[in-house]
Amino acid sequence: MREHLIIIKVGGQIVEEPGSLSALLKDFSRIAGGKILVHGGGRSATALAEKLGIETKIVDGRRITDEETLKVATMVYAGLVNKTIVAGLQAHGNNAIGLTGADLDIIRAVKRPVGAIDYGFVGDVNWVNAQAISELIGMGAVPVVAPITHDGKGSLLNTNADTIASELAKTLCGKYELRLIFCFEKPGVLLDPTDDKSVIPEIDPVLFEELKEQGVISGGMIPKVESGFNALRQGVTAVVITNAQGISGGLRGTRLVL
Repeated sequence: MREHLIIIKVGGQIVEEPGSLSALLKDFSRIAGGKILVHGGGRSATALAEKLGIETKIVDGRRITDEETLKVATMVYAGLVNKTIVAGLQAHGNNAIGLTGADLDIIRAVKRPVGAIDYGFVGDVNWVNAQAISELIGMGAVPVVAPITHDGKGSLLNTNADTIASELAKTLCGKYELRLIFCFEKPGVLLDPTDDKSVIPEIDPVLFEELKEQGVISGGMIPKVESGFNALRQGVTAVVITNAQGISGGLRGTRLVL
């Protein structure tokens, strides 16, 4: 029987506000067994870029990353946000270790080719070091992964955190009974963004396309759902989109199904 592993990707308002982050880390710390936390921090990166006079451009929830934006993303994601989360988990008795894709060579990526849109220094994951991650988990460590990867040639790349969580899940699900949870400030995918009670309980690929066309699902939720479906197709047991309360309450929220 395979060991259980849960990967939780946290982003949005939860990461940005000390109160909500503290509550999330408390709930995360109560999860027994192997676990990985993947985080974003886009709002903090946008705020710092604005202070530095660097324009932020986002297309379909994905950040256009020029050379200066990459510096900001690395400082915020791999520095302030990552180490704040690690320190918070240590306070709850979790032996957390903060990582980028370059650390222990855990995630390599290739610079996205220029097509209709030039995303700049954005990386598409092409390899995950399952052995290194499994060894950390086996030692009792809790990996906390920032959305910065590397190309194996000395260059860092900005990679969508939802994608990183999905790629980790896809690679590790051959070894573990794996659940992937996308956690943000809402209780799930909402039919009405102004009504937190309008959670859509289940979304399949057909409904996803309909909701995109209607504008119900847009922006950063698009790569989140796409990443979730990709993980399910590779054998991940369950994918849920929820909030911190959903994690501690039996994985309530929106479940993705094929």
